[in-house]
Amino acid sequence: MTGPSAPRLEFDPALPISAEAPHIASLIREHQVVVVAGETGSGKTTQLPKICLLAGRERIAHTQPRRIAARTVAQRIAEECDVEIGDFVGYQVRFTRKVSRETRIKVMTDGVLLSELTHDRDLKRYDTIIIDEAHERSLNIDFLLGYLKQLLLRRPDLRVIVTSATIDTARFSEHFGDAPVVEVSGRTYPVEVRYRPVEEDRDQVDAIADAVAEIATESGTGDVLVFLSGEREIRDAAEAIAGLGLDWDILPLFARLSAAEQQRVFQSHSRRRVVLATNVAETSITVPGIRYVVDVGLARISRYSARTKVQRLPIEPVSQASANQRAGRCGRLGPGIAIRLYSEEDFESRPEFTEPEILRTNLATVILLMAQAGLGDVEGFPFVEAPVASQINDGVRVLSELGAISARKRHEHIRLTRTGRMLARMPVDPRLGRMLLEGSRRGCLDQVQVLVAALTVPDVRERPSDHQQAADTLHRRFWEGVPGSEATEPKPDGEPLRHTAHTGTRKEAGSKTSLEGGDFEVLLNVWQYLRARRRELSGSAFRRLCRQEYLHFVRFREWEDLVSQLREVSKELELKRGTADMSEVLTSLLSGLLSNVGLAQTERAKPQERKRKPLTEYQGARGARFAIQPGSSCARSTPPLVVAYELVETSRLWARTVAPIKADWVEAVGAHVVTRTLSEPHWQQRTGTVVASETVSLFGVPLISGRRVNYGALEPKLAREIFIRTALVEGEWETRQDVVVANRFALSEAERLTDRMRRPDLLISDDALYEFYDARIPADVVSGASFDKWLRSLDDDSFVRLTPADCVTQPGALSVADFPDRWHVGEHTLPISYVFDPGAGHDGVTIDVPLELLHQLDGTPFGWQVPGLRTELATALLRSLPKRIRTRFVPAPDWASRALAWLRDDGAGTDEAFTDALARALKALTGELVAPSDWNADAIDSHLRPTFVIHDGKREVARGSDLDELRTELAPKVRQKLNRSASRITASGQTAWTFGTIPTTVELGPGVVGHPGLVDEGSTVGVAVAETPARALRQHELGLRRLLVCTNPSPVRSVVAHMSNTDKLALGASQYPSVPDLLADAWLKAGGQLLRQHADPFDIRDEQAYRRVADLVRADCAPRTQEVVRVAARTLAISAEVERRLAAMAPDDPVRRDIGEQLANLTFNKFISATPDPWFERLPAYLQAISVRLDALSKNPSRDARSRAEVEDMEILYAELCDEQPPGRLPADVEEIAFLIEEFRISLFAQGVRTAVPISPKRIRQAIARARSAVA
Repeated sequence: MTGPSAPRLEFDPALPISAEAPHIASLIREHQVVVVAGETGSGKTTQLPKICLLAGRERIAHTQPRRIAARTVAQRIAEECDVEIGDFVGYQVRFTRKVSRETRIKVMTDGVLLSELTHDRDLKRYDTIIIDEAHERSLNIDFLLGYLKQLLLRRPDLRVIVTSATIDTARFSEHFGDAPVVEVSGRTYPVEVRYRPVEEDRDQVDAIADAVAEIATESGTGDVLVFLSGEREIRDAAEAIAGLGLDWDILPLFARLSAAEQQRVFQSHSRRRVVLATNVAETSITVPGIRYVVDVGLARISRYSARTKVQRLPIEPVSQASANQRAGRCGRLGPGIAIRLYSEEDFESRPEFTEPEILRTNLATVILLMAQAGLGDVEGFPFVEAPVASQINDGVRVLSELGAISARKRHEHIRLTRTGRMLARMPVDPRLGRMLLEGSRRGCLDQVQVLVAALTVPDVRERPSDHQQAADTLHRRFWEGVPGSEATEPKPDGEPLRHTAHTGTRKEAGSKTSLEGGDFEVLLNVWQYLRARRRELSGSAFRRLCRQEYLHFVRFREWEDLVSQLREVSKELELKRGTADMSEVLTSLLSGLLSNVGLAQTERAKPQERKRKPLTEYQGARGARFAIQPGSSCARSTPPLVVAYELVETSRLWARTVAPIKADWVEAVGAHVVTRTLSEPHWQQRTGTVVASETVSLFGVPLISGRRVNYGALEPKLAREIFIRTALVEGEWETRQDVVVANRFALSEAERLTDRMRRPDLLISDDALYEFYDARIPADVVSGASFDKWLRSLDDDSFVRLTPADCVTQPGALSVADFPDRWHVGEHTLPISYVFDPGAGHDGVTIDVPLELLHQLDGTPFGWQVPGLRTELATALLRSLPKRIRTRFVPAPDWASRALAWLRDDGAGTDEAFTDALARALKALTGELVAPSDWNADAIDSHLRPTFVIHDGKREVARGSDLDELRTELAPKVRQKLNRSASRITASGQTAWTFGTIPTTVELGPGVVGHPGLVDEGSTVGVAVAETPARALRQHELGLRRLLVCTNPSPVRSVVAHMSNTDKLALGASQYPSVPDLLADAWLKAGGQLLRQHADPFDIRDEQAYRRVADLVRADCAPRTQEVVRVAARTLAISAEVERRLAAMAPDDPVRRDIGEQLANLTFNKFISATPDPWFERLPAYLQAISVRLDALSKNPSRDARSRAEVEDMEILYAELCDEQPPGRLPADVEEIAFLIEEFRISLFAQGVRTAVPISPKRIRQAIARARSAVA
């Protein structure tokens, strides 16, 4: 090589690779691919580029997995070649490029070489490519190895050198078609491996302390390197080792340490040290002075979950290769000792190599670059180890989430969208690039650039283990905004800035903040604060401030550099700069973080947790559940919806760098991936449109639930169908639109006619009506407004109008003559309505009856039904007959028609019961006798029995199909109505005849007749109107009796004077409140007896007739009252004796209960006046019969039980009859049955006592039947 820039090609003989340089150069000339394997210290990284020059190669690309390695390697090679960096030897890392046209050796990160593929697909600027540290199997390395395998087929001139530690070199050789492998030994010494598995009674920290104590007993010198899995484990181990009392330095080493603390590990020292490190010291960093290694065999391994879209950091056992790398760290200076805190069997069972990154990482970036370079799909790419399908699919899903690729059919190549092409040109993660693009669109690119850079570099906020509280206190200022410029000047180095003017009023730890942008706004506040302070302070003062406030100066400069570089990239891509509200900033960030959205889950705290606020759990994408990291500014405020920059799983799934968001922001940037579910589409009367309930979710996270949307705009075809069916066919549209109103009237008329005829089959179906509208209404009519607009555009709308004839299937079948609108009853006309609703209570014919007419209606005519239903009614009655008769009339419809025809010819009227008339016709036609009891009315369908609706004015008061029951139920209301109508003749509170002449009837309205008479009001008398003559007579008699007592002097004093002491004693044991009350009731009873003795109560209608009977009663009142008292005294005397005997019986004795109830019905308060004649005289006999029964009970208790059962049968029948009576005093014929049952008791229990009348169960039943007939 000649020229001013020609390098000095010399090989250090101390390096093991130097001896192999000629051989390697020869292999490079002869083979396209050479694999060089060697441990650290063999010299392969720095010497291989020079060996390639020795082999005649001219343009060499040399890749490194890390930026710092690329810079330092380039500098080292330049020094050895005695050239300036950027001249013959240059380097390029992200955003930094130091190369020239004369550059022959270009050292770069593997990512830079990947990005060059987008504009130099065949890498023609290079004839040699060195892939260094290939054993790390990073994502970029695997992609380059796969791509180069394809490229070698197109470029025979290209040479590829793959370097690796002595790990799995056969795999690289096989990948490149059995390429030759050169192994170069490193400068290493023997390492003694000791296995010290942790015993059951010891934990890991104890085992580490034991191992260090064991090393302390060794005679050798040198430092100890302890490999642990994380920071917490390092702190625990440091405390345990300190407890050993060794005079050694204990130094931690992990990535999050400040640069100064990390540098302590590499400084020269005189004391022995124990370095406690994570796997960062495994290959990336060479810790000097190490002669001993303690390995717990664990590490946090970054692993991406395709299911949850989370990059996890679980603690896992390291591979055999990693364990050997760790052990090798103590064999660099001389023989070493490695103590493994696990068994040899455990070591042997572990995987040989660490799983490549491509098998545990999201492939989105690779897929994006491959698509941009047109390299085909990832499924067919020749990776060293192909990723599983789930990872590939996950990468594709990420790009779909970012809107970077178009939807594709199966087996189609991935196609980039405009956004995807822009992202492929951006040297940042696709998610971060998507944020920049959205920031440009929303006018907040400046803020987003700052945040993207902050999320890329390590956090500038440091938390030294010995100053965590002080650091947290200072950092929490940024939760409240940008600290003011009034801060005190920095203090001397080494004195932490504990209090400043902007921390004096800080909120307490854990207090809620009102930051709209959450942790992202905190980062912006940090940025603004540091930028402002850097402008105000000198360089050294600013560095001192950063140290004192636990802010990493170097990381901040890197942050600034990255922001500057992002702005250069944005300028090249012509992105629009600007600043905006935090809502726009967060929306921009959301565009790249849609998988990290979470919805707060409200759960009740467990009792033991209520003293402290429970940790709020969030529902994340695809079923993930996470909590906000406690150090976040959002941890205590519990926003309902959040986005996180990252989700990391340690002890649980934590969200880091979190901000509150709103659902509509997510919907705005995630419209292409949100799931919109429309449910419950329905017609909304209020708006005249078809609406649906929309649910919007993102990867399973519900964002919006139950939002009303216009269904017609989204699904016009289905909305039109719903509009026609619901609004027009089902009539759910309240509108005055002329066509709609006219069509509904036509349909209602047709429905009214078909309901009358009980022929719903004649009515047009909803489907047919839908077809009518569907055939006429245009496709774009989906709402009330569009329907109105269409009708207004028509010159003639008759083709969309209905007539009643259009609304039935057989217009000629309509016949309404047999279904009248009115029912004529005497002078009255009752409206009839028809309903066809089988099974419903209102199905069939409904007749409206005014309340005041109810008592005058005869139910007989209504039993004939309307003419149109009469044949069906007769048919149903024939089918209800007993089988022995029913079989004579088959088929029933034919016989029903013949019987009705005979009745028409016979001139039968509706004043005869329909069943009687039908029986008469059947007998005439066949000679078959049908008794009234043969008909089974309960078997008749309800629609064949008219429903009576009773109304008082416009108010319905009752309805039912049994007119008699309605009369009974409404009797009080009828009387009230009649009395209100007859207020001119009614009276109340009278004690003398002041009524003039009381008529027997009174006209209360058209065809409404009432029956006035006196009524007993207790201590006074009034005039009231009864609904029937029988009730009027009953009330009138009782009222006359009361008036006689009011107008005549009481005979009680005379009666008492003639009473025996025995009678007086008996009267004192009654149910009356007092003896005077009993005597007054006896005088009332006597007055009633004398009234009936001297006159017919019905005839006493005026004062003159009343005075005549009053005079007659006055003359006989004393002796009659005395006789009544005598009967009462005898009754009560016997009753007292019976009660005495009952008291001696067991309380639960059925005989005692039966007789007790009998006594209660005979000797109650006011039993004297209430017991009708002639039964009052029989009371002593009934009581005497009880005594006889008790006498015989012990002799034949079974006979008593049988007799008691017979009595109970009669009493049940009687109770049913009483329940049927209207409120008030029972009719006389009903009251009489109670005393017939008493006579029946005598016949059963005391046959020696004579009955007053012949008595039997049959006679009682007949009496009950007569009472029912009389009421009807």
